[in-house]
Amino acid sequence: MARGPDGAGGGAGFSLADQVFNAGSVGDLAREYAVLPGFDAERFRDAALSGLEGRGFMERLDWLADCIEAQMPARFPEMAERLEAAMVPPLDPRLRDDDFGRFIHAVPGILAVRHGLEAYRERALDLIHAATQRFSMEYAIRPFLNRWPDETLARLDLWAGDDNYHVRRLVSEGTRPRLPWAKNITLAPEVPLRFLDRLHADPARFVTRSVANHVNDLSRLMPDVVVARLAQWRDAGRQAPKEMDWITRHALRTAVKRGERGALDLLGYRAGAVRARLVGLPARLRIGEALPVAVEIESDQRLPVMVDYRLRFARPGGSVEKVFKLKTGVAEPGKPLRLEKRHRLKGNATTFRLYPGEHGVIVQVNGQDVAEGVFRLEEAGAA
Repeated sequence: MARGPDGAGGGAGFSLADQVFNAGSVGDLAREYAVLPGFDAERFRDAALSGLEGRGFMERLDWLADCIEAQMPARFPEMAERLEAAMVPPLDPRLRDDDFGRFIHAVPGILAVRHGLEAYRERALDLIHAATQRFSMEYAIRPFLNRWPDETLARLDLWAGDDNYHVRRLVSEGTRPRLPWAKNITLAPEVPLRFLDRLHADPARFVTRSVANHVNDLSRLMPDVVVARLAQWRDAGRQAPKEMDWITRHALRTAVKRGERGALDLLGYRAGAVRARLVGLPARLRIGEALPVAVEIESDQRLPVMVDYRLRFARPGGSVEKVFKLKTGVAEPGKPLRLEKRHRLKGNATTFRLYPGEHGVIVQVNGQDVAEGVFRLEEAGAA
């Protein structure tokens, strides 16, 4: 998912909640549940639509679950049976990526937690297994990991070998230590490594992307363990080399931004003596203009290089730095390597405000700071 549940990041006037939960999607859900004997689709639709306004993204999911629950049997086993009977067909098993499903199909997971967590654990896990083939149950599985860690982990051991790749992905995604917008889990972060040992070799990119994101989370907590595990997976050869290379790069993206030596070495960007300088850095720029970031690198040995740059933004009372990717390349003796890009200094970003003042550019080659420059940023209308 590219956005947070509140719809942030879509620009002024954008509401992800309205895009996802509206008369059209509620009508679709009503038609799906209308297959159940005695289910009043019109009553559900009217109730659901009347309560969307004023609710946030996750609150709307809970509200839809409330409206479905109102026409379900009180006992969870019978409720689960009816929820399964109303499910749409599973997502296309021939696909291998970006088939996330629809948020409206999160309802069975919400009700599995509400009514199955304490008294009907096994039946609730069965429901989650079916539901995740229509929409990811990564949020629903986490309360079970907290309440019943051993029993839920035993299920995940089975699901890691499931025929359906959405079920396999749930094993990795649901156990991530830093899953966005989800409740924390009390599971020790090293426990799910046994799942990742299997799932890194999966044929579906949807699964391996989750594995890489999971490992990226772990890199903040146990960087040395992560580097060693990725090297072990590479050497074992269970995944295709090209895909293993992609997993490794994606899993180490945060560690690389921090300039961690072990991560850079594993990626082939070893430490080495280089000389670098910024070329054509302007003395002044206005908010809204593009900053040219051009670097010339020289080395006395052939050296693959990963070049990042940090911008030091002037802020009231101090400064803050952010890391950005430049490019990769190979520095050759006697052949200066020039890498460049243009960085737009947006003045209307909703998540980060720019202030006038002296700003800095720091060039980082294979994790080492090698060049630095400054420029003055002025208001867009400055003379």
